Amino acid sequence: MNRPVRVLIADDQALLRAGFRLLIESAPDLTVAGEAVSGEQAVELALRLRPDVVLMDIRMPGTDGLEATRRICADPDAVGTRVLVLTTFDLDDYVYAALRGGASGFLLKDILPADLLTALRVVAAGDALLAPAVTRRLIREFAGRHEPRPQLAPDLAGLTPREREVLRLVARGLPNPAIAEHLGLSIATVKTHVRRLLAKLHAHDRAQMVVIAYETGLVTAGGNLPPGRARP
Repeated sequence: MNRPVRVLIADDQALLRAGFRLLIESAPDLTVAGEAVSGEQAVELALRLRPDVVLMDIRMPGTDGLEATRRICADPDAVGTRVLVLTTFDLDDYVYAALRGGASGFLLKDILPADLLTALRVVAAGDALLAPAVTRRLIREFAGRHEPRPQLAPDLAGLTPREREVLRLVARGLPNPAIAEHLGLSIATVKTHVRRLLAKLHAHDRAQMVVIAYETGLVTAGGNLPPGRARP
């Protein structure tokens, strides 16, 4: 991306917004597109300003961050906008709801400044911010609360056996190099499978693929990795 990544900050605490603004503006490749003090305002500004990323707090007055995330991600006018949710571990249940609503990832509020800037770049580039360790913890704890559908959804009917294998590993939080090693494939081949999965599942990033894998029952919480050619 040649121009700076444009970030909309959505948080009801003025001190936090000011801190985020100073940090973001300190990076030459990032800029603040605007600030929202509520979920309702976040939706309005996201649709009007078309930022690359919305840095979304969950707990805000009125329309909260979860509903704002759902509305932004569902609006065709905001198709180029990604949502990065801010949370704490005691709000993990909200994180799962945010991912279901279309968020591209989540951050902890105690994240290091440099890591926050990296996260904004990662999400703006179209990737999901789902660290494997955090993803596995989140899925084990909360995916089991949502009953999987008794049969695979129609969206999965057109997947090849290899694509299902790749989807299972994505849902376990494995990055492309680890998937390639596990299945004995090249990284380029894995990337091709991921691109095809995104298209076939109508998912905008890996976060949505994780949700689909668990909610369709293709992967269950706490299950083992499927067998692969590479050593575990």
